[in-house]
Amino acid sequence: MEAGRATSGPGGRPDTAAPAIELRGISKAFGPVQANRAISVRVARGTIHGIVGENGAGKSTLMSILYGFYRADEGEILINGARVAIPDSEAAIRAGIGMVFQHFKLVENFTVLENIILGAEEGRLLAPSLARAREELARLARDYELQVEPDAVIEELSVGHQQRVEILKALYRKADILILDEPTGVLTPAEADHLFRILANLRAEGKTIVLITHKLREIMAATDSVSVMRRGEMVATLRTADTSPEELAELMVGRKVLLEVEKAPATPGRPVLEIDDLRVTDRKGVERLKGISLAVRAGEILGIAGVAGNGQSELLEVLGGYARGRGRVRMNGAEIDLSGRHADGQTRRAAGIAHVPEDRQRLGLIMDFAAWENIAFGYHHDSLYQRGALLMDNRRIREDARGKLGRFDVRPPDPWLAAKRFSGGNQQKLVLAREIERSPDLLLVGQPTRGVDIGAIEFIHRRLIALRDAGKAILLVSVELDEILSLADRIAVMFDGRIMGERLPEATDERELGLMMAGVVPGAEREAG
Repeated sequence: MEAGRATSGPGGRPDTAAPAIELRGISKAFGPVQANRAISVRVARGTIHGIVGENGAGKSTLMSILYGFYRADEGEILINGARVAIPDSEAAIRAGIGMVFQHFKLVENFTVLENIILGAEEGRLLAPSLARAREELARLARDYELQVEPDAVIEELSVGHQQRVEILKALYRKADILILDEPTGVLTPAEADHLFRILANLRAEGKTIVLITHKLREIMAATDSVSVMRRGEMVATLRTADTSPEELAELMVGRKVLLEVEKAPATPGRPVLEIDDLRVTDRKGVERLKGISLAVRAGEILGIAGVAGNGQSELLEVLGGYARGRGRVRMNGAEIDLSGRHADGQTRRAAGIAHVPEDRQRLGLIMDFAAWENIAFGYHHDSLYQRGALLMDNRRIREDARGKLGRFDVRPPDPWLAAKRFSGGNQQKLVLAREIERSPDLLLVGQPTRGVDIGAIEFIHRRLIALRDAGKAILLVSVELDEILSLADRIAVMFDGRIMGERLPEATDERELGLMMAGVVPGAEREAG
């Protein structure tokens, strides 16, 4: 059965007699895993409705059912009061549903206009479709603050503008309901503020927004109502005005969660890592690091803030031994080879450097291998793991892994389970357990809580603070300004491969850091010494 469109009430606004979305008794299992269990929820028309929950709570599965990626085993979907079948995404689009994914679905070498009409062309001739799309694009941009150059190539646009294109795609296809999955993960604060102005405009025009995010502050600021999922079930739906971040966190996890990072003031010691005029050029000849100079001392966390793609990844890669560079890097006073002759992870570990990479699945783990095998990777030559001159002692590795899984609260604590079977948060704990328990002099850590639920975030933050308090140096890269401000003792901001300046957390705020992340340096006299 096809979904009916919302009927118009007085003043041309939608009739609000029926909710925009109603899910009744939705259940979905993948083999023995029950991802959704008899979920029922109503989303009022013309509202912004948040959905929160830990990793593995079933949020993405539920939204994938609504958008036609999966079919529910049981239950029914109603759109604007009409029961609908949504076997695929085309049916979802016909029902007036659009989805903006965390990882955009754009063709990077196409223009904005070409991406907008892709899959929605009218007739055999492309020119008339492009002309109509250009007119409609201008109207949508004007009505919803979604300005973007229609002839710009996607790969030349900022992340924030690419996200606008995704929203425009959905609106061009006449979506009345928009699902946004973690929409601010790679945006500057200014871009995030603009996004929420766009969502407010859409709501004012009667559109319905479903917002999936782990950022409780955004839920409190942007939504009208919020649903909390835990272990595949819907545990609560609340008016946002009637709840708090603390209550939502407790509902998500099933216990009280400490939202603020508790830490004593840092007592920095000697310089552990010293970088002078570090430069990195990629395979295409593009300079990605343009003269980076900084230092990290024992007993402190230096946070690197910046929008993804401004050189932070290259900084971690060259320091971790994955890439070549030029310039000088000293570790505990000794020169580090950047030329590639001896630049690898093994020599970095021998120098006292441990690395938690930004992409845990691509660089931190071998997903098909067991947890106990992943615990040994990079450290398999350690005498603890050796039996004789040539053989590894697998029994001892498994015992060591079992202890690490327990101390880092990895769930389930099964050394034999393949890495791909763990949730994202538990995969991250696997990598952290392997690297932190080596007690490195310097820990490089990229996006420590990306895709991690709030309970695991609390745990990871505590472990990083404990490592700092043990006198270790930590270089922390994160796109989450809340995380940077909470954890870092000093903050360096990167833009276009350069350090724009340093700040002390207590002497700055998100607005100033956001400007620096966009290449603007206000109040240069306030730089930290």
